[in-house]
Amino acid sequence: MTEEDGEQIRISGKDARGGEIILNSKRRRAVFIGGLVLFVLFAFIGTLLTLA
Repeated sequence: MTEEDGEQIRISGKDARGGEIILNSKRRRAVFIGGLVLFVLFAFIGTLLTLA
């Protein structure tokens, strides 16, 4: 990452790997949950197709 003036931004490893998911708005929450549902659905369909 670089700033507008060309200097690099320094972030510690601990800060970069926070792992916290912040879902402030209803839209972000809906997109996140929708993505999880689609992932599970595709995994289920993939399993069914593999067994068939």
